[in-house]
Amino acid sequence: MKKVLLLLVFAIAFVGCKPKQTVVNTKLDYKAASVIKGNWNVSNVSYPGSDYIKVTSFDIADSKCFVGSVWNFIPNNNKGNMALNSSTCTSFTSPITWYINKDGDFVMKIINETKSKKVTEGYVLKVANVSENSFQLIDKINVGGKLVDVVYEFQKSN
Repeated sequence: MKKVLLLLVFAIAFVGCKPKQTVVNTKLDYKAASVIKGNWNVSNVSYPGSDYIKVTSFDIADSKCFVGSVWNFIPNNNKGNMALNSSTCTSFTSPITWYINKDGDFVMKIINETKSKKVTEGYVLKVANVSENSFQLIDKINVGGKLVDVVYEFQKSN
């Protein structure tokens, strides 16, 4: 009986000691989010120092297909949408949820036909060079064991 009890205590302790996981900071940066409120177009996608790579962005399409895409950001409810409309690429439209946290991370989920609560995976990009008329989202991807920036440049649309 002692052995069974000892084994049970050991099993509970083993299962209960889960290693810590890194999580994205969820404290919101309302000021940065309010600046990107509204309609935006992606004016350029670049890979500084690595212009000869091919990148599939957000598991949707080639990153160059995002040039000319239209994005809408609504900061008071952290919703919006995106639409790829390049004549040389397959069109794509989807609602999104998003926020900017205090670490300067832009956290986004692509919703499609599923409710946002059920979407468990998303994308985390850095926000840079925010102004009233432009900003950048910077993604880091692994190319041959080296991290490379993919820079999405946004311009305010009227």
